[in-house]
Amino acid sequence: MKYDSLLRSARAFGLAGAFMAWAAVLSGPAFAQTPPNQLVVGFSMTNVLTLDPHAITGRETVQVLANVYDGLVALDPVERSQARPNLAESWDIAEDGMSITFHLREGALFASGNPVTSDDVVWSLKRLMALNMAQSSFLKTHGFTAENAEASFSAPDERTVVVTLPRPVDPQIIVATLGIVGPGSVLDRALVEENASGNDLGSAWLALNSAGSGAYTMQDWRSNERVILTANENYWGEAPLMQRIIWRHIPESQSQRLMLERGDLDIAFQLSPADLSALEANDEVRVESVPSTGFYYLAVSMKDERFAKAQVREALRHLIDYEGLNAAILPYFGRTHQRPINSGFLGLLPDPGYAFDPKKAKGLLAEAGYPDGFSVTLRAVADEPFLNLATAIQSSLAQGGIRASVVTGSGDQVYGAMRERNFELVVGRGGGGQNPHPDSNLRALLYNPDNSDEAQLTNFQGWRTSFYDEELNRMIDEAVVETDPERQVDLYAAIQNRLEEVVPSIQPFSEVITSVAARADITGLVVNPSWSTDLGRVGKER
Repeated sequence: MKYDSLLRSARAFGLAGAFMAWAAVLSGPAFAQTPPNQLVVGFSMTNVLTLDPHAITGRETVQVLANVYDGLVALDPVERSQARPNLAESWDIAEDGMSITFHLREGALFASGNPVTSDDVVWSLKRLMALNMAQSSFLKTHGFTAENAEASFSAPDERTVVVTLPRPVDPQIIVATLGIVGPGSVLDRALVEENASGNDLGSAWLALNSAGSGAYTMQDWRSNERVILTANENYWGEAPLMQRIIWRHIPESQSQRLMLERGDLDIAFQLSPADLSALEANDEVRVESVPSTGFYYLAVSMKDERFAKAQVREALRHLIDYEGLNAAILPYFGRTHQRPINSGFLGLLPDPGYAFDPKKAKGLLAEAGYPDGFSVTLRAVADEPFLNLATAIQSSLAQGGIRASVVTGSGDQVYGAMRERNFELVVGRGGGGQNPHPDSNLRALLYNPDNSDEAQLTNFQGWRTSFYDEELNRMIDEAVVETDPERQVDLYAAIQNRLEEVVPSIQPFSEVITSVAARADITGLVVNPSWSTDLGRVGKER
């Protein structure tokens, strides 16, 4: 590596010590090597708009703040439906299922040195609801509001937090929600109030600073350039292995790949399938793919009289080339999956085994009154992989007699048409949040309590697609309040079996997966499907 390129790298990091470590490679092999006590990560900062955990949107900010803030619990990266102790060393669920009591561990400190108390937890939850920021929707879904926050969150003593449910719901959903970075992030009340402006509860200050108890604390954030985290000297857990994490804004996949190959990066979070495929042939790099949240799907509008017919919707099930789409277009992005419940979630049944069968589809279309097929518009976001998915589905639909014209646009245009219920077919992605519970999938994709246009239930994709099944709504509501795990598994199996009969408006063909590439000497990297990957135990064998 040339001297001037090393100097540019050191300036980009803004760290004199980093330059000294990098300059040491001049006397070694002809390739770069990141400093031994620093983890350098490539990702896109385009959606990193604030560092306030209660106001964040998008996975990129979650990836950063997962290492800055703790919650009462943490979501297990392997056993997805399980929560594990974090700031709370244990918790109890009341016999009636209407309250959860969390017992805080002793000795936990915030990065400021302030002790973590139940008052901080309760204040953080009340702040979340009072400001009504983006992350409050996780709890609002289950009846929590700013108005009932006083009754919902209480601290009987310094180490006890009681969460009282405003309405019946499986309490495990609430436990899992409190493990999500954002709604579950616990803030240092004293530090935030010290830096508050007026009645903003610290919003302006937290947009650029941190007040957590995680393994790292925020050192520097420069928009669309970098985020630097430094090891928290007051961390209550096992000390992180790296002294510093440098998140670099590198939006181009090819640039991330080249920097990873050279050793300028330790981990790359946003790579294209082509670059991931090339990296798998490199012995100095390893690629890890894990199930994530949500699905790629084909959706219809049942306001259209053609798609209101179950035979037509069933025909579409057999005009999707499931294996072909996943093998050719979605390697590293998706994995064949036909149920509306994510892998690892409670009660998931095996795939029903739909296969591409144009002959069967033509028969179903003829039964529905369309022996010669028909013409439709197929909307898709004008980005990868959606454009390629739409083109491939256009081809497979044609083999069954459905002539689709592909209409592309921005995300707002495509999903905006869905929200306005003004579309015919859409190739989309969605249907599941970070909460590892089947209700999060089913409520997002299928639940629709009011099918009228006036209801404007735009958060429900069942409403967007005009899919309404009163019995299915009842079954989803019944399953989410069931507290007996075995009975709950049976209820979710029954829901999936009913979907075979009613043929919903959204057919998943792939489960979203997350693929990450890292240098082969990186140890301890376990990618969390809920985006909250813990980098505190990541080290280097060098």
